[in-house]
Amino acid sequence: MITTPLTPDLLRGALEVERTEQGLLPHRLPATARAQCADPQLAMAEAQPSGVRLAFRTRATTLELDTLPTKRVYVGAPPRPDGVYDLLINGRLTAQASVTGGNTITIDMTTGTFEHRPGRPGTLRFTDLPEGSKDMEIWLPHNETTTLVALRTDAPVEPAPAPDRRVWLHHGSSISHGSDAASPTGIWPALAASLGGVELINLGLGGSALLDPFTARVLRDTPADLISVKIGINLVNTDLMRLRAFGPAVHGFLDTIREGHPTTPLLVVSPILCPMHEDTPGPSAPDFTDLGTGQLRFVAMGSPAEVASGKLTLGVIRQELARIVDRRSADDPNLHHLDGRDLYGETDAAELPLPDQLHPDAATHRRMGERFAALAFAEGGVFG
Repeated sequence: MITTPLTPDLLRGALEVERTEQGLLPHRLPATARAQCADPQLAMAEAQPSGVRLAFRTRATTLELDTLPTKRVYVGAPPRPDGVYDLLINGRLTAQASVTGGNTITIDMTTGTFEHRPGRPGTLRFTDLPEGSKDMEIWLPHNETTTLVALRTDAPVEPAPAPDRRVWLHHGSSISHGSDAASPTGIWPALAASLGGVELINLGLGGSALLDPFTARVLRDTPADLISVKIGINLVNTDLMRLRAFGPAVHGFLDTIREGHPTTPLLVVSPILCPMHEDTPGPSAPDFTDLGTGQLRFVAMGSPAEVASGKLTLGVIRQELARIVDRRSADDPNLHHLDGRDLYGETDAAELPLPDQLHPDAATHRRMGERFAALAFAEGGVFG
């Protein structure tokens, strides 16, 4: 077997690659952004490589990849399934595998504490692959921090040629990050990108789509042909700001993006339907009633009466985002708006309810990806 040095030019979808003692750790936010926020939730989310993949050309029929994953363990809950690696050959999903072991983060949701325990790397192996030269992509688990340790194949490897397609830069919450999707190519942005024939950079950051200025600067400074920002649910479920702050924060976020992308098509997407927060403010809180059976649910802790004092609901956010985009688009014809309920609305919720009251399941991710592709990437769409 040939060992190929793991270098950043083999990776797509990461904005920065850190070389650690164990290997290469992909990041979806650069160090300058990470230094401006000490939130452990953000640190965990940005280091989970949603949308990040190894991309190379080879004649290999066998390959092995050593990685050091970081698993999450929730106190009082059954073990989570291991993260999934998707192998694509010439753009088609060909095989899937997981790596056992690794580091663990034990999370106590009742206290908000994190405990880190080191572990050992593991190996995934793909065999009996098609003969001949081919382009391979290994999509890393979207929900599991992954350090790349070693790549071995039975034929030489070279970086895949630069893709001849547009780059789509997307930012959103845990729903865009891929929470409860079955695998990394099954998250709705990855599905939409595949259907739309574009190259995805996914800045879906679980719990962290909070209009942070450093995130806006990352979007500003990242080369892209198409940009979308999905805004809303995290602002409600963290109860982070009031209506007075929300409007100016959205304007500032968009202003910053436009400093680097003055004419790039920019799509503002409002929240998908989430019944518990449509008219009831946050914060959201975990409901531990069925945690022992593996089912965590969330509940809204606010009161509809608090909307009068400026607390945000999804309904309020949708109305404000539509107003802001309508006002700005008079001077910015490349700015567009999409109501998130066009991706997942009341009819969908009746058929495919959110299992934990907050996150879509695998079938809903597929529906959202297909809907976004039809609305945005098809002929006549804002990204068409």
